[in-house]
Amino acid sequence: MTPNSPSTGSGRHSTGSSRHAIDSGPHSTGPGPNRRSFLASSGFAVLAVAGGAPLLAACGGGGGSKNEGTTTGKKLKDLLPAYVASDLVSPDIPARNGSAAGFTKALPAAELKTSVPERLGMGGEFTVMSPIWGNVPKRGNPYWTAMDKAAGVRVTWQNQQGDTYGQKLGAVLASSSVPDAVVVPGWELTGKIPSAIANKFADLGPYLSGDKVKEYPNLAAIPTGAWQRSVFGGKLRGLPMPSATTPNIAPFHRTDLFEKEGLKAPTSAQQFYDLCKQLNAPKSKVWACGDMTWAAWNIFGVLPEKPYYWKLVDGKLVNRYETDEYLEALEWSRKLYSAGFVHPDAKAETGSIGDLCAAGKVWMYCHDLSDWYGKAAVQRVDDKKFRMEAFDYFAPDGGAPTLYARPPADIWTFVSEKADEKTVRDILALANFTAAPYGSKEQRLRMYGVEGVHHSLKDGVLTKNGKGNNEVFSTYEYLASPAPFIAYADLPDVTRGMVGWQQRQGAHTRKPLFHGMMIIEPTRYTELNAEFEDLEKDIVRGRRKVSDMRQAAADWKSGGGDKLRDWYKKLLDGTGATGETAAAGGSAS
Repeated sequence: MTPNSPSTGSGRHSTGSSRHAIDSGPHSTGPGPNRRSFLASSGFAVLAVAGGAPLLAACGGGGGSKNEGTTTGKKLKDLLPAYVASDLVSPDIPARNGSAAGFTKALPAAELKTSVPERLGMGGEFTVMSPIWGNVPKRGNPYWTAMDKAAGVRVTWQNQQGDTYGQKLGAVLASSSVPDAVVVPGWELTGKIPSAIANKFADLGPYLSGDKVKEYPNLAAIPTGAWQRSVFGGKLRGLPMPSATTPNIAPFHRTDLFEKEGLKAPTSAQQFYDLCKQLNAPKSKVWACGDMTWAAWNIFGVLPEKPYYWKLVDGKLVNRYETDEYLEALEWSRKLYSAGFVHPDAKAETGSIGDLCAAGKVWMYCHDLSDWYGKAAVQRVDDKKFRMEAFDYFAPDGGAPTLYARPPADIWTFVSEKADEKTVRDILALANFTAAPYGSKEQRLRMYGVEGVHHSLKDGVLTKNGKGNNEVFSTYEYLASPAPFIAYADLPDVTRGMVGWQQRQGAHTRKPLFHGMMIIEPTRYTELNAEFEDLEKDIVRGRRKVSDMRQAAADWKSGGGDKLRDWYKKLLDGTGATGETAAAGGSAS
């Protein structure tokens, strides 16, 4: 799956930073996340897959769980919360083509709007299990205390390190003791976890479906597409963190160095290769690029990963691994390695290629879009002229690219099925608080903590102090977040650049088959794709041949892929999905 993480700090989940950068919190060192299942040996297999409400779309094969498949039609419509857009603030850059909205200014506290006029929390205490990247703040710290007081609740955080979160999640869901609320990132939807969600967590429909959500105005302003992705096992179970549907992996280059040398960003696959040949200077400890495989998926128009890894060709479903585009992307990435253009750290999967680019040791690399701000914020402290930007995607021949829309939500918080109504409502009260839009008092507190204690505002720039950096981590926004926005008032040019890049890519973005649907595959197929990531790495690094991937695809077909295809075809026939379409913009999409 593609990395989905938030931006780092002052922005919104612009794309959600390396898969472990939920608000750019986590920072992975490689070009993208490791997609391997963390639960293969976690003992999670003991989880019983019990029944649930049958889904409208029928599932193929015998012996499957009733939670398999997806929910569509009137049943889905009846589950979804009513959408009521927030008019609290107007962005400086409106969302377009599936992009985030952009804000370039930070208002003084006195000018912030109030989105939660009355505390909805009833003072209840509950536990929340959530990933964290970094040191866990001390209990009772001023940030957590202020957030709880403002929302009217008392949260006991059970933070787990993000890099091993999948293992902890599997162990918890396999036990009989589940916290009151649990954060589940989309990249952890492996093995039996999707089925567990449908059996371990509460139905929030009685509190949020239809007009009921209007009791929580900030939740009502969450785009409908994000709620659609929150339906598991025929029930509305997740509180979503919405994301922009434009690509989150961006190809970066040092714009300042390019301009100094009179160079322009590449506009075709061959141009990229030729530029690498021109720039590569290993004897001077300078390399042309990092691992570009994640960018290659977009350049060559490769289908997304499951469950959106199908397209219709002459009435037949064709999988990502069976397409020419997939093999061509691997071959192109492989040629960059074989020519010696890729920095050795990328091959060894060590260090930070982004830091090397910032230091002038690598000319181009790909990473989560939020890295744009992260690098600029650090480097401009000493070098005001530092500029690193993402260049636009292109088709291999230099034409318009074929890009695929990302899911409208890929991180959720779920409430334990054992939680009583008071606890559920307290959790929803906090979620309504954390989903406050940019420009509100609630959002300022959630993102920056207490003014004078965690941050200061001077000359329109918000700055966290040491206490703010140690305490105001990405935690509360996992309960729920507003429609995606990017807001870096300290670097407004970066805000404009990021949103503009999203909007330009969005013009070439289309919806894949089954877009926006939450699909639970039969558990017998969940490990079917487990070996592809390692094989991809071996191929591009020259340890295996592209022909080995052809064989792997053949083995995939005979090992269950063709049966999975039949299962998806029945799902397709049942849902009435018609295939790829132009990606729709708009806040409620």
